[in-house]
Amino acid sequence: MKIFILILAMLGLLNAQQIQHKVVFDLTTSDIKTFEKRLLSAIVHQKTHYEGKLEELKVVVVIHGGAYKFFIQDLAASPFKDDKNLVAAHSDLSKRIASMSQNYEVEFLICEIGMRGLKIAESTLYDFVKVIPSSTIGLIDKQNEGFAYIPIPN
Repeated sequence: MKIFILILAMLGLLNAQQIQHKVVFDLTTSDIKTFEKRLLSAIVHQKTHYEGKLEELKVVVVIHGGAYKFFIQDLAASPFKDDKNLVAAHSDLSKRIASMSQNYEVEFLICEIGMRGLKIAESTLYDFVKVIPSSTIGLIDKQNEGFAYIPIPN
C-alpha cells in the first residue's frame, strides 16, 4: 500500500511539473517606476508563485511605444541620451533586465517598425532582445499560441 501511495505522489509531481502557464506583456510604458513595478518586480513574483506550485511560467515581453529606451545598451548612441532619469537608472536597469533573460528565461521581442521610426540601430540593443517585424504580429502570434495578454501602458 505504501508503494502505491508513493507511486501516486510521484505521478502527481511529474504531472504538476508539466503544467505550463504563458503570459505576453504588451510593454509600451516609458515610465521607469511603472516599468520596474509592473514588469521587473511582477515577473519575479509571478515566476516564484508558479515555481512554488511546481508549475512553469513562460514569459514573453513585446516592446514598443515608449518602452524602447529600456532595451538600449548604449544610451549615448540613441535618441534617449538626454533622458537624465534614464541615464541615472540605466546601470541598475541593465542588470535587472539581463537577469530577467538569464535567470528567469524571459523572452524579449522588440518592434522593428518603431525602431526604424526612432532611428534605433539593432546593434545598440542588448544581445538577448530579438527584433520582430511589428509589435502587432508578435502579440497576435503569442496570443494564438495561448499566451495570456497583459498590457503595461503608462
